[in-house]
Amino acid sequence: MLQEGDMAPDFTLPASNGEQVSLSDFRGKKNVILYFYPKDNTPGCTAEACDFRDRAGDFSELDTVILGVSLDDLQSHEKFIRKYNLPFLLLSDTEAEVSKKYGVYKEKNMFGKKKWGIERSTFIIDKEGRLAKIYRKVKVDGHVEDALAFVKEHLS
Repeated sequence: MLQEGDMAPDFTLPASNGEQVSLSDFRGKKNVILYFYPKDNTPGCTAEACDFRDRAGDFSELDTVILGVSLDDLQSHEKFIRKYNLPFLLLSDTEAEVSKKYGVYKEKNMFGKKKWGIERSTFIIDKEGRLAKIYRKVKVDGHVEDALAFVKEHLS
């Protein structure tokens, strides 16, 4: 299980801009908010994405990039981005490889049925590539504000 202070596992995934994005692309340049969410266009995930959208400028001023990750394919991401005018990249982890590296791919119990999926989680990664803060089992309300306050206090 990853701990704060560990190096963030590097990865490369297809991104909503049509490019392959690696976490190491940002090392030394920017802090990274890496947030994992269950599914595009669902109520909680939409609220979380819109909260990040609404504070994207504040994160940018703090030299922090936002990356969203789900199991959805790029076509789903493109629709989600267009529908809600999201100004950050969404990464497609269709095989759950990165989700497993970060320990967020879990068996969930939905209405009595067991199913594997992403547990809503956020990792704040500093410029050196270390996990500065880990939020697991995220509740959407107030989460983006908490993450922004952490970046302001510890990484700016």
